[in-house]
Amino acid sequence: MSDSPLRYRTPAAWTETVLADFDSFLQDHAAAEKKASGMAISMLSHYPDKVELVAAMADLAVEEMTHYREVVKWIHRRGLLTAADEKDPYVIALRESIRRGRDEYLLDRLLTASIIEARGAERFGLVAGALDPGPLQSFYQSIARSEERHYTLFLELAHVYLDEAIIAPRWNALLDIEASIAAALPLRAALH
Repeated sequence: MSDSPLRYRTPAAWTETVLADFDSFLQDHAAAEKKASGMAISMLSHYPDKVELVAAMADLAVEEMTHYREVVKWIHRRGLLTAADEKDPYVIALRESIRRGRDEYLLDRLLTASIIEARGAERFGLVAGALDPGPLQSFYQSIARSEERHYTLFLELAHVYLDEAIIAPRWNALLDIEASIAAALPLRAALH
């Protein structure tokens, strides 16, 4: 991700941890795609009056479920079953930053979603770069590109509904918060 807004770079040790237990990573990846689809549905349900957001989130929910379906195929090809979802400490910590108040809540939901997608783009790109050439590498290259598009989508939606004067300072604050959270994460074979 050449234009990544992220302020903390994932260390090589994370990628090594993922490759050492790729089956667990696939399980976590499937759960992340399912949760992302659910988040998109939650957003369009919460804001039925925001036409651009509803249309974008409907498309995103379908795309994330398509990714889920594709990850499940990789899981099944490896002779594994999908697992119960686990709580994602990264997402939980980042969502603690979401403020209350009509505009504040909308802005923070959009910006945290953008940052989560940016982190996904970075990490899926690292996975793709570490895999041997072939279908699995191509899949992760495609997923990384999708996450990058999603990071941009959430930022664009923020600009549809809110003023740049309130977006920019909050974006900077949340990027700093996310960097602290990401830097403190234990290394595990999971997206976060």
